[in-house]
Amino acid sequence: MKIKINGKELKVTEAISEYVEKKLDRVDKYFENAEADVTLRTEKNAQIAEIYVFANGEKYRAVTEDKDLYASIDKDIDILEGQIRKSKTKKEKMMKDASLKSMEVNNPNQTEIVNEILKTSYYEIKPITPEDAVLKLQEVPTHNFLTFINVDTGKVNVIHKLKDGKNYGLIEPEK
Repeated sequence: MKIKINGKELKVTEAISEYVEKKLDRVDKYFENAEADVTLRTEKNAQIAEIYVFANGEKYRAVTEDKDLYASIDKDIDILEGQIRKSKTKKEKMMKDASLKSMEVNNPNQTEIVNEILKTSYYEIKPITPEDAVLKLQEVPTHNFLTFINVDTGKVNVIHKLKDGKNYGLIEPEK
């Protein structure tokens, strides 16, 4: 890793340089070819460390301040490492999703399933009023309908959300 260390209002000693290089090894393990630009400065009682890492066309940046310069450098390294891990995980997920999508598209043996029951759901059906069925359906916003036994008629009914998203429909068997 190529490292450039600058000091503003602060003299960069050999000990500080070695410490920064040692800490940047944690970041270097993620890349084959990376560059780091480190700026260390003092403002009043605060020691500020600003680290930029350039690798694989990506830029990572961390700026922290602390009373202790070494603590500020440590915080920056933790931030950078988190950013890099997040970015790598995101890229790996995108690559995996892309390969799965292309695999689905490129598989000529795959035939579309039509007019088949693909899923069966089982649930308990209870006698309730249509008004209570609406309340029960509102409890689970992902469901679009609820089957129940109408207390008044003793027959199976279905309450469903209408397309307007505000109202409901009731399906009853003929008498």
